[in-house]
Amino acid sequence: MVVGARSDQLIFFVNGRKSIVQFMNTIFISILDIFINVNKITSNATFFKVKLTGTKYGCGEGGCGSCTVMVSHIHPVSKKILHYSANACLLPVCCLYGAAVTTVEGIGSTTSRLHPVQERIAKAHGSQCGFCSPGMVMSIYSLLRNHPQPSMEQIYEALGGNLCRCTGYRAILDGCKTFCKELNCCKLEQENGQPSDSQEDNVTALLFTKEEFLPLDPSQELIFPPELILMTQKQSFQTLVFQGEKVKWITVFNLEELLDLKVKYLEAPLIVGNTSIGPEIKLKGVIHPVMISIGRIPDLNNVKYTKDGISIGAACPLSMLKDTLEEAVSRLSDEKTKIFRVLLQQLKSLAGQQIRNVASLGGHIVSRNPNSDLNPVLACGNATLNVMSKGRTRQIICNDGFFKCKESSSFLLPEEVLVSVFIPYSQKWEVVSAFRQAQRKVNSVAILVAGMRVLFRENSNIIEDMNIYFGGAGTSTVQANKAREAVIGRQWNEDTLGEACRFILDEISLPPSAPGGKVEYRRTLTISFMFKFYLQVLQVLKSEYRVNGHIYPADLSQQNSVKSNVIQNSTLQSIQKYQDNTAHQPIQDAVGRPIMHHSAMMQVSGEAVYCDDMPVMDGELFLALVTSSRAHAKIISLDVAEALKMPGVCDVITAKDVPGTNDFSYYNWPDQLMADNKVLCVGYIICAVVADKPERAKQAAKKVKIVYEDIEPVILTIEDAIKHNSFFEPDKKLHHGNVDEAFKTAHDILEGELYIGGQEHFYMETQSIRVIPSKEGQEIDIYAATQDPTYMQGLVATTLGINFNRINCHVKRIGGAFGGKIVKTAYIAAITAVAAQKTKHPIRCVLERDEDMLIKAGRHPYLGRYKVGYMNDGRIVAADINLYSNGGYSGTESVFIMEISVLQTDASYHIPNLRCQGKVCKTNLPSNISFRGFGFPQCALVTEAWIDQVAAKCNLPPHKVREINMYRNIIVTPYKQEFDTTNLRRCWEDCMKNSAFHARMEAAQRFNKENPWRKRGIALIPLKFPVTFIVASQNQAAALVHIYCDGSVLVSHGGTEMGQGIHTKMIQIASRELGIPMSYIHICETSTSSVPNTIATAATVGTDVNGMAVKNACEKLRKRLEPIVSKNPKGTWESWVIEAFHQRISLSATGFFRGYDTYMDWEKGEGHPFQYCVYGAACSEVEVDCLTGDYMNIRTDIIMDTGCSINPAVDVGQIEGAFVQGIGLYTTEELKYSPEGVLLTKGPGEYKIPCVYDIPREFNVSLLPSSQNPHAIYSSKGIGESALFLGSVVYFAIKDAVSSARKERGLSNIFTLNSPATPEKIRMACGDKFTEMIKKDDPASFIPWSVDV
Repeated sequence: MVVGARSDQLIFFVNGRKSIVQFMNTIFISILDIFINVNKITSNATFFKVKLTGTKYGCGEGGCGSCTVMVSHIHPVSKKILHYSANACLLPVCCLYGAAVTTVEGIGSTTSRLHPVQERIAKAHGSQCGFCSPGMVMSIYSLLRNHPQPSMEQIYEALGGNLCRCTGYRAILDGCKTFCKELNCCKLEQENGQPSDSQEDNVTALLFTKEEFLPLDPSQELIFPPELILMTQKQSFQTLVFQGEKVKWITVFNLEELLDLKVKYLEAPLIVGNTSIGPEIKLKGVIHPVMISIGRIPDLNNVKYTKDGISIGAACPLSMLKDTLEEAVSRLSDEKTKIFRVLLQQLKSLAGQQIRNVASLGGHIVSRNPNSDLNPVLACGNATLNVMSKGRTRQIICNDGFFKCKESSSFLLPEEVLVSVFIPYSQKWEVVSAFRQAQRKVNSVAILVAGMRVLFRENSNIIEDMNIYFGGAGTSTVQANKAREAVIGRQWNEDTLGEACRFILDEISLPPSAPGGKVEYRRTLTISFMFKFYLQVLQVLKSEYRVNGHIYPADLSQQNSVKSNVIQNSTLQSIQKYQDNTAHQPIQDAVGRPIMHHSAMMQVSGEAVYCDDMPVMDGELFLALVTSSRAHAKIISLDVAEALKMPGVCDVITAKDVPGTNDFSYYNWPDQLMADNKVLCVGYIICAVVADKPERAKQAAKKVKIVYEDIEPVILTIEDAIKHNSFFEPDKKLHHGNVDEAFKTAHDILEGELYIGGQEHFYMETQSIRVIPSKEGQEIDIYAATQDPTYMQGLVATTLGINFNRINCHVKRIGGAFGGKIVKTAYIAAITAVAAQKTKHPIRCVLERDEDMLIKAGRHPYLGRYKVGYMNDGRIVAADINLYSNGGYSGTESVFIMEISVLQTDASYHIPNLRCQGKVCKTNLPSNISFRGFGFPQCALVTEAWIDQVAAKCNLPPHKVREINMYRNIIVTPYKQEFDTTNLRRCWEDCMKNSAFHARMEAAQRFNKENPWRKRGIALIPLKFPVTFIVASQNQAAALVHIYCDGSVLVSHGGTEMGQGIHTKMIQIASRELGIPMSYIHICETSTSSVPNTIATAATVGTDVNGMAVKNACEKLRKRLEPIVSKNPKGTWESWVIEAFHQRISLSATGFFRGYDTYMDWEKGEGHPFQYCVYGAACSEVEVDCLTGDYMNIRTDIIMDTGCSINPAVDVGQIEGAFVQGIGLYTTEELKYSPEGVLLTKGPGEYKIPCVYDIPREFNVSLLPSSQNPHAIYSSKGIGESALFLGSVVYFAIKDAVSSARKERGLSNIFTLNSPATPEKIRMACGDKFTEMIKKDDPASFIPWSVDV
């Protein structure tokens, strides 16, 4: 067969509509590229004339699930129609021949009828910012197409590949649980609205009513297109060729033709799921001239049972492998299926469901990924690879030789194709197991994997054969061959274990600079896994010996048992309680009711428009940023000539093109938009490329040539900055009492330090800007995802050298922000505006995920050094605290953040003598910026850490020391401000009671005595979180309210909607004040032309201040209508409005709230920096695997003082979302920088925010009843940030468990556990004979892979 230069028709369906593509500008584009960039494709496909923006672009590497769609096609062997979820960002459009794609728009809409899964997620309050919602919907929709009544475990599996940064997942799971078939799956009646045991008779747990949900009717789903069925039946199986400008895509339907093509195109990659090649092309720019798609070849999809095992086609997706193995386990004896069960265990945590649905078994094997989850198991299980080439068939043993390509007989030749994988049955006297540890439970690349198998002589414990394979311990899967040889012929006992461990450490050697770091941890895991295997085998032998009438030695006890590191069956129990005070309100008064987010329905249907969803205008261009690759250097030359020659490139924008000012100050700290002659960090913006297509701009950006001359020193870490005295001025100091004298009276002094790593915002929508210049009057419209449109307006005006009134900034909605879309967003907007003004074209700039993380930076890393004086009963008498933060190259928000840290160092405690100094380190990193909590999560953790250590020193439970020192009643802070902390104590006591803290603490202690290798820990943490900006002018707000003649109302205010529900609450407020239903009221957008001089939507005051402004405007309007209403009290709202119009009464009003009179006098050390505090408490219990550092979050109880909640559903959602974000900060999220200042964790593949498996299995949230707050609207409280710190309760529960392990091993319970408490830190802190065995490297002898900044 000869493949010529032809280009066949590509036929597929999207949402039931046929599309035929003849020629593509770019062959290797994903289906998502087509949905969001219709100009990428040239075809006669009328379907793609309309953008499908419901499917979101979140990362481009299949790691976040925002782009999830459902793919349906006919299986090449069974001929059954398959439906499965997939990542659209990785789905090459060419692989969709004969397939049907369903997007979120295809299953339901607000204009017709929502699908039940859309409706339930929305009504269960599972959509906040909404950017991830379409992906969540499609993951569950795909599940329901196969399992209309799924189990809870299936729901967890379906959502394992979807990330959400807003909700904390509980609400999403609650909506999905309503589809479950189990009687105990959905909420128990008493959990969903029945009377509780609370003394408050109006406390309820009813956030939604499941009886209102639409029923799921599978018969109403989109059918698989009959045309595709006929096409498959009539298919001649002729090879298809799709020809692009640079790439030829060949789809093959039979094995013989594939073997011919492999001879012709030796270097052509074979594509099935594109999960390996796709990210290479996307992230590394790899180009393959020819690509061969093999997923439809029947011979590569066959599954055959033989007398010795199962042969599985190489193109079978991992999800099909799972189905096959599950069927085999159900059909065959346990004796035969040991390897199958271990593989199933590994498949549970391998990637997300979307990846498993398309990634092939063969692709997984031949990619030889060093961190492979399956290859160590297949190798230890003696799997065989069946390979073919033209005229030749042979078998390759899946072993060390294959993975290391030792000789030609043991690896694939260029012309060969892996056809199938043979997995043998296990034997009676064989034990097989696998172990895996990753940063996160699922959808996370393994840090280390082990596959282990031992075969005993019959009726003995003598080792006849053994295989030990590791992944993550080298450049490929490696075998511990020396250990294997050393133990064969020996008895299975501790001597054999010790010998095996010594040989493993000798043979599996990781250099100290090994990529991925965590070297000592990985070394420890190799022998920890060996020990776990040893214990598991002992249990099996015990069972076998009993069968054969023998008694195994008595040292086998239940205490030695170790649970395997398997994801346990997934369940979720939760209660959300709040006080319902709406019984006496008019029915249209929405305040206090759990109202659904006003955009939720639009968000779950994919109809909600985000910045990059806006249609491309005629002549619109795209901008890509060029950033520095050096941390500190002079720019010797900047050559843009090659970039300008690239197709479609219009211009390159540099600092010289800025008409106004490139250099500016953020308050007192200088910065610049683009480098002129020097760069101060890796990621520093140097210039920008403008082109007619986004991919062309990005390609051209890589062609810009920059010559640097390095400048010394390069300061990266806090320790470096201290050494070089590199700080931003001024320091912030607070002195209360007489610290030095108090130290003299203390019974003892504690000194120590704690490091807290930074955190990436990881909002789902990356930085997105559109700038549209006007043809007249220098007017510019900016459409942006920003929290502070006024700051953006001002910076753009200054940059362009024009007045503010020529700039109009629009914000419809933001796909998450958390403080990360204020300062840096304005910088990018200003650069984009310069390009728009220069080119006279609209310009769009949307950052890739890795660019976003690199340029924007995130939460400040902190180092806290403390000296604390205390009495033997746990009372604190004095504390001297020094806080250091890593500010990056510019001060920007860093000093303001440090102010909060210094002011809130007391946390929830009375410290009679306190001295605190805060310094912001000036380093050669991107400038860190504000993040939810604004300095409080770092300083409060330092305080809680030394409180914890004081408790250990005094031999007291930590909760006792917290109680002794906790604020109570009316207090005066170290900065001389008075607060009533009564509700702090109420939250603490209620949380202790609701969580059954004492009983569970005793149960955990009993558990720990019985389990030497697994420990439980429990902690209870209080919260006192201050609210409002310190600078009084930042607390003002304005609003504009229009009433139209039909009675409808349009509200504009200064807050931006980013998922926190501010628009929903503003509508509720307007509804109450005007006395009309919420359905009458609409909020279009936030715009500087509607409401000028707005403040940033931040510092938890968004609802407080904007709500008062809306209330003020509505009160004015209501007052104007009063004479009309009094004359016609029985009239309707509409009649009053039209009468007011006829009487020429203005139906438009502005509202204003002057804000709070906050201030801080740092010289005097006193002030009124905050208006009120949010109080709360949380209790968490965890179980830690001391051999791996893995932990399970068993239960969390939270109680929060929200005052009189305006919207309990929104507030509970904010609490849960912030709490889970806090879990990420303190346990899983770890930013890594190279010693050269390069960010190494630049996407979901490397940076791990919590996923659905990471939330507590029991997750209870209560809002404190009978709470009043005279300082905010309707006695409510701002709640957006405070609960994040409560995530630290998981950290302290982990520390409690580790302390128990250390105590048992004779180690000190006074130890430092730096944050985040990752599995690595947990394992190494536990300390045991295995950590003592490993080699400790001298830090001065090598350059580490990464540094803690």
